[in-house]
Amino acid sequence: MSQQHYEEEFRKNIVRLHIEEGRTYKSLIAEYGVSKASISKWCREFSKECQEQALQNPDAQNELELMKENRRLREELAEARKENLFLKKAAAFFAKEID
Repeated sequence: MSQQHYEEEFRKNIVRLHIEEGRTYKSLIAEYGVSKASISKWCREFSKECQEQALQNPDAQNELELMKENRRLREELAEARKENLFLKKAAAFFAKEID
């Protein structure tokens, strides 16, 4: 079984999709044809690299933390949008009841 070589940019994109966008291993495997072991390895390597960078420069926010924060904010925004839509529908419903 030969080992496939993936470009660094491709590997970083897969890691970003997993960490920042919350894509599952299963969806990445299906879309990109990469093994679960490879994705897991790339994520571990990226995490280790970010930890090493944090040790070298403790004041800088590392890329991993920024990705996680971006994902958290996206999820928070999606939830706020759902709540806003619900409130708009409720307001419209009660406006009809008053008329």
